Amino acid sequence: MRIEPMKGLEDVLLIYPDLHEDERGYFYEVFNDKEFNEKTGGKYDFHALQENESKSKAGVFRGLHFQKAPYEQAKLVRVLKGHVVDFAVDIRKDSPTFGKCVFADLTGENKRQFFIPRGFAHGFYVYSDEAVFEYKCDNHYNKESEDGIRWDDKEIEVIAYHDTNMKHPSIWNVFDALKITEHIILSDKDKNRITTLKDL
Repeated sequence: MRIEPMKGLEDVLLIYPDLHEDERGYFYEVFNDKEFNEKTGGKYDFHALQENESKSKAGVFRGLHFQKAPYEQAKLVRVLKGHVVDFAVDIRKDSPTFGKCVFADLTGENKRQFFIPRGFAHGFYVYSDEAVFEYKCDNHYNKESEDGIRWDDKEIEVIAYHDTNMKHPSIWNVFDALKITEHIILSDKDKNRITTLKDL
């Protein structure tokens, strides 16, 4: 397992598994909490308590979601099938990077995993015809604490996109550059969400 902090938001991590391939196919260890916590110096003390899977069609955007205290969740996410762009937004009000965002491509082929710590909102957009998405959480789902911010909040500043120097002043501009706004599908809850960073 190789762990790479995201530039500008080093608390968010991109993880590369050790893939073993031969003529039969491949094998890899999806997650090992002992190795993860050792390699991150115990900073997150991440232990998965719940694992979720979703399937979404092309154009779906899920997010930007989080759970309020004391039910915050850290998430380790990956794509089993398809291609998504995954976003993490710092919503810790006392953080010097409050409102900053990073994102990365996750596919069934590259097998990368994205680690989003507590105190971050999370969302993803589906590029492929469909995507099967899996995520491990270090706290159980709590309906009453579920919350989110608008997917197109212009105050969210994107500071890094993995593998490129692409930088844009706002998440809206990134969505526009990636042609996401041309065919986005939102849940009714996300479509009608009015909360922005300023409301947190």
